[in-house]
Amino acid sequence: MSSPEGYAETPVAAGEAVLDLRAGDARVVVRPEHGGRIGSVRIGGRELLVAGHGLGPIYWGSYPMAPWAGRIRGGRFTFRGATHQLPLAAPPHALHGVVLDRPWRVDGDDAISVDLDERWPYRGRVSQRFAVREDGLDVTMTLEADEPMPATMGWHPWFRRALEPGGAPVALSLDAAEMLVRDGEGIPSGERVAPPPGPWDDCFTGLRSDPVLEWPGLRLALSSSCAWWVVYTQPAYAVCVEPQSGPPDAANSGPDVAEPGAPLTHTMRWRWERT
Repeated sequence: MSSPEGYAETPVAAGEAVLDLRAGDARVVVRPEHGGRIGSVRIGGRELLVAGHGLGPIYWGSYPMAPWAGRIRGGRFTFRGATHQLPLAAPPHALHGVVLDRPWRVDGDDAISVDLDERWPYRGRVSQRFAVREDGLDVTMTLEADEPMPATMGWHPWFRRALEPGGAPVALSLDAAEMLVRDGEGIPSGERVAPPPGPWDDCFTGLRSDPVLEWPGLRLALSSSCAWWVVYTQPAYAVCVEPQSGPPDAANSGPDVAEPGAPLTHTMRWRWERT
């Protein structure tokens, strides 16, 4: 893959419903039919996200991950005595849940939802609500369970490394207390270390401040109710900063549990300013 300016926006098909949210010179376009993802964020006409045309579903926009985020080792986990095998979207592991590659329902001007499908052994649904203001974006995701289930959730934004052709690359500030060490299969081994210098494809926790991305003329601070952040800085064209409610393979290491009447809810907030 080359540079982000080479990716045309995935066109809106005839009859495709989108959420087109605006405030001041900020415009956020949510694409329910493309996995409930944020397909575009433009600030003053400058696109922040990899736009996606010609890319697979896990490589563009900012998409939701549920009912698990990241990888599950071998796609296999045990919950309350029952062992389950999930489809391996990224062999040898299951990857990023079952809601990013399916159409979502439009539930209003600012809300969408989708039912969990047969790839997940438990029934329930996931919803998202969006709010855009002149200086930022707020997203809330909720997993409602029809039966008890292990659950983690999060978001996977693909930020452009440069906002204009030939422009200066983004600078990422990340101040975390710990990084999870990955084993030979790319899954956390249980060891934690002080974060080394990047590039990274790693999970961090104990953040001392909000992650910040800075391009020429624009500063973006990210925050979340999620305590874990996966950061992927290896691609030449993009940087991913992903809030998650649990680390990779959380289904095998102590996930949250969603139950009827006790949903799992998390938030993600972006705040931008001109510099």
